[in-house]
Amino acid sequence: MTQRTLLGMLTPSSNTTLEPVSSAMLAGLPDVSVHFGRFRVTEISLGEAALGQFEYGPMLDAASLLADARVRVVCWNGTSASWLGLDKDRDLCAAITDRTGVAATSSVLALAEIFRLTGVERFGLVTPYLHEIQEKIVPNFRAEGFDCVAERHLNDKGNFSFSEVSAETLTAMVREVARAEPQAITILCTNLRGGPLVERLEEETGIPVYDSVATAVWGSLRLANVDPRRVKGWGRLFREVG
Repeated sequence: MTQRTLLGMLTPSSNTTLEPVSSAMLAGLPDVSVHFGRFRVTEISLGEAALGQFEYGPMLDAASLLADARVRVVCWNGTSASWLGLDKDRDLCAAITDRTGVAATSSVLALAEIFRLTGVERFGLVTPYLHEIQEKIVPNFRAEGFDCVAERHLNDKGNFSFSEVSAETLTAMVREVARAEPQAITILCTNLRGGPLVERLEEETGIPVYDSVATAVWGSLRLANVDPRRVKGWGRLFREVG
């Protein structure tokens, strides 16, 4: 019997990007497949109802269902910890493992690990989020040792609308933050279609671009003991950060 590696992704209910993009990234790995469990997320703001979307209960229930598929890893493929604080994801991952016995990570925790492994201290930030969300993200990353030297955001509370941001808009935002010459740029939102743009943007700017869906896939592969360098055509992250 062929040995399979099954990866589980916790998915915001209104996200239409991370599933096809994650699957496309892994298309060249016939022994690896990705599986998705949804919980309700429809708005990104600091309102009480919006913040309540990220309470652990529904996320743990979704993780438990993914565990039924005998996934090797459960990854929170979302970026809420960027404005709630990275300890939120550290606690969530511990709770997932305690509930399911499955190793857990997140897109944001993987991004922080990538920054540390590559020595990034100065980064550029591209998001679709509201001003109030962006104003939380910057100091949260600074507390982790990463200084945002340039940022662009769309002041949108989404979440579904994030998937409709054009490639032209994302490209322009990345070009703008690249002018500050950061050590890396992150496209931070798993419902933005940044992943397919990364190769071209890196070639143009000469700067590594870390898309949130890509960091989730990268972190999941590492946790499952699969070499991320097997993923081809999706940027320097997979070529250079093994």
